[in-house]
Amino acid sequence: MSEAAAQADPSATALALDIGGMTCAACATRVEKSLRKVGGVVDAGVNLATEVANVRIAPGAVRVSELIAAVEAAGYEARVHAEAGTEAPAMAVRADRGGLWVAGAALLSLPLAAPMLLAPFGIDAMLPGWWQLLLAAPVQFVFGARFYRDGWKAARALSGNMDLLVAIGTSAAFGLSLYELLAHGGGHGAHYYFEASAVVVTLVLLGKWLEARAKRRTVDAIRALQALRPDTARVVVGAREIELPIAQVALGDEVLVRPGERIPVDGEILDGLTHVDESMLTGESQPVSKGPGSRVVGGSINGEGLLRLRTSAIGAETVLARIIRLVEDAQAAKAPIQRLVDRVSAVFVPVVLGIGLLTLLGWGLGTGDWTRAVLNAVSVLVIACPCALGPATPTAIMAGTGVAARHGILIKDAQALELAHAVRAVAFDKTGTLTVGQPALLAAEPAKGVDRSALLALTAAVQHGSEHPLAKAVRRAFDAEQGAAALPPVTGIRAVAGRGVSATMQQDGAHFEVFIGSEGWMVERGVDLAAFAARAAAQQADGRTVSFVALAPAPAVIGGDGQSGRGDATVQARAIGMLAFGDAIKPGAAAAIAALHRLGVRTVLLTGDNPGAAASVARSIGLDEVRAQVLPEQKAEAIRALRVPGAGGVPVVAMVGDGVNDAPALAAADVGIAMGTGTDVAMHTAGITLMRGDPALVPAAIDVSRRTYAKIRQNLFWAFVYNVIGIPLAAFGYLSPVVAGAAMALSSVSVVTNALTLRRWRP
Repeated sequence: MSEAAAQADPSATALALDIGGMTCAACATRVEKSLRKVGGVVDAGVNLATEVANVRIAPGAVRVSELIAAVEAAGYEARVHAEAGTEAPAMAVRADRGGLWVAGAALLSLPLAAPMLLAPFGIDAMLPGWWQLLLAAPVQFVFGARFYRDGWKAARALSGNMDLLVAIGTSAAFGLSLYELLAHGGGHGAHYYFEASAVVVTLVLLGKWLEARAKRRTVDAIRALQALRPDTARVVVGAREIELPIAQVALGDEVLVRPGERIPVDGEILDGLTHVDESMLTGESQPVSKGPGSRVVGGSINGEGLLRLRTSAIGAETVLARIIRLVEDAQAAKAPIQRLVDRVSAVFVPVVLGIGLLTLLGWGLGTGDWTRAVLNAVSVLVIACPCALGPATPTAIMAGTGVAARHGILIKDAQALELAHAVRAVAFDKTGTLTVGQPALLAAEPAKGVDRSALLALTAAVQHGSEHPLAKAVRRAFDAEQGAAALPPVTGIRAVAGRGVSATMQQDGAHFEVFIGSEGWMVERGVDLAAFAARAAAQQADGRTVSFVALAPAPAVIGGDGQSGRGDATVQARAIGMLAFGDAIKPGAAAAIAALHRLGVRTVLLTGDNPGAAASVARSIGLDEVRAQVLPEQKAEAIRALRVPGAGGVPVVAMVGDGVNDAPALAAADVGIAMGTGTDVAMHTAGITLMRGDPALVPAAIDVSRRTYAKIRQNLFWAFVYNVIGIPLAAFGYLSPVVAGAAMALSSVSVVTNALTLRRWRP
């Protein structure tokens, strides 16, 4: 079977393995090659970010133990992939230990680096040679042991990487220092390079630790998603209610959900009226009216009604489980600039070794002075030590993330910072991102002859004490306009699930019934809405929710169940006002969009809301494109579609959101940006969090990324320039090891100083 045919084989099954010990893209490639060599493996792909290998195998053709053995033979660890939302213990231990390793290495390296920093001020703080050895040896061989292990793997695979480069360069500096120490008996006349080897090891360890933290963010996002699903469900068995673990609920089971509870399963309502908060899926703040026949989704929150559901999806087939899979799939390995260093190292390392060997042989055979030959060869290795290459990326990233954090932009991993500079399109969620995220009373229009203030006061009185979001919006509007005014007295307030609310009031000795609710309820009650038809249509065209206020003499009062009247049903109720609710646009949204346009970034709105509401927001703030009624799965697809060449696609796309429904899109985007006022899931999934929830921080985040990336490129340029110029000079004998060590120190100082200029950045 050809490879293409094998990949298309529908009988192939998927298997996931957790891989340990990978440090770079070359490691992932070696694991893939090892797995593909196993007989029966159709294909294998390794996600470096999540440390997971996805293997497609022919049924019954290979055992898991064979796959694990192949990975271990390549020098790495393997185990069957842990369930979604759990973290392999090895990964957690490595990440936690990494922080301690960096701290320990830094503590020992500081006394070695201090003399170099104090020398410009005329302070001689150089330690005796034996003290330097005592401090540098643990850094080199204990904290830096991973570079020898991983460098050996690369050498055994006949390739080079950053680890091998670090191991060779620091070993050369350490070895020459040890030679000088033994040759001169620890005297001050010798030249030591212990500080160079220790500082390089420490800084590269710091970069590895930052990378490990970024990997852990992936499982944090999935764990937060799983937390939305209740652990148990209340299942109806005969005449009894039994609380069962969610894993034991079967298709077709009847489940009871009490008011205020999170719905445990996907299902269809058999009995009950309520409003359901589905913002975790749709991102929209307004609860959705539900009744018999309506479908509900596990993880959403039941409102005021008692519901009886029939389970329609369980386990991996639920909407929430599909979202979790989308997040896992979309959080694939991306290509940060550090991989450029690995690719260059793969060529650089053998070249440096070759030049060192040629220098040794050339000087030794040409002059017969093998001592000079060794010194010149060591000079080549010393100048090639990645003193500047090691801190080039992490120092710029630390400076960029630090200054961004001071201005409310939390950049959680280097990958997001490195990619954000190239963003050419930003997709925004609407609710909670560009808008406030809660319904507001945007219009209160009275009927002819009715005072608007009286209408608002009466409505606020009827809604007094209700926790419904629209009721809260009415009270906020009343407080803002008439905060000191007294509410008219009303009695007998009754909420009618899925329809509205009613109450009784007394005016001029007569009793009246007030009811507030949807157009459908008004039609049921025989209320004439013709006078509001045009105004209601205009509000609905802008995506706003419209409710009506009606008044009727007390005999026409509706029943407490909202289904039947009592008394004289011929008495006509009349509409006295119309209320329009919507989500107010954040004050800084328009300015943020204008700033993005100045940066040359296209803006797109992706929302689950209706087209009218989406278009209204887009017009108000100047967005370039609108895509409405987009489901979570479709948001991730829309992000990918923005990259398609020839379809208006751009290379790098950012997504800005705040809800669970945005998680797949945040993960699918090259750069995910979450509002700090949103859900934990969004913040875990995104690489950048805006702590103030201010849209104006979006262009600021892109700007600081561009400036940081520029510093990284400058640092890498200078780091390689030192090597490109210094290596030939060392090979021809123009650089002694002392000068080579000074050049290493100068290269480190230059890249760190350049990176620290980022601290002057302002939004």
